[in-house]
Amino acid sequence: TGSGDGSNDQNGHGTHVAGIIAARRNGVGGVGGAPGATILPIRVLDANGSGYTSNVAEAIVYAADHGARIVNLSLGGPTPSNAMQDAIRYARSKGVVVMAAAGNYGQQGNPVIYPASYPEATAVAAVDNRLQHADFSETGSYVDLAAPGVNIVAPWGSADNAYGWASGTSMATPYASAAAALVDRKSTRLNSSHLVISYAV
Repeated sequence: TGSGDGSNDQNGHGTHVAGIIAARRNGVGGVGGAPGATILPIRVLDANGSGYTSNVAEAIVYAADHGARIVNLSLGGPTPSNAMQDAIRYARSKGVVVMAAAGNYGQQGNPVIYPASYPEATAVAAVDNRLQHADFSETGSYVDLAAPGVNIVAPWGSADNAYGWASGTSMATPYASAAAALVDRKSTRLNSSHLVISYAV
């Protein structure tokens, strides 16, 4: 909406994803994969988790223009969008890594999912706690990585002590984003001219 600081999550999904990446040790719940990372919260979906690809495209450009080094897209659908692909290309031209959920329709025909299937994005599938393919997770030549995505507990919603369990490639994608943030942080230490979002020490 262009306002707010990201602390009011009307759905919960975004907080869950952000928590997997960057939740800090607070004595209540788990710690994210890259707890030193800074989150730039941009809400593109409504309280029911629905929205427009044009809003997603606008958000990708906004993130790239405001210092994001990694864009996590735990969303997708079977319909391509030129605007979204152009936005991802723009982000990539600025050195931004774009991680996208491969999709949860593996048992429903396994359709190609966008934006994950765009070559400019890194598509992330899900595995279970035995590192076996999660039944719901998409497969296909566009899938680049796999990460844990079954029964993941992380912050949910806006309350300080609210946590929830969820499964999906939406949960796998932030694990890959957290790993990318750790790699980016390490490379930044080696090259101080490298643009990054600030990290807590």
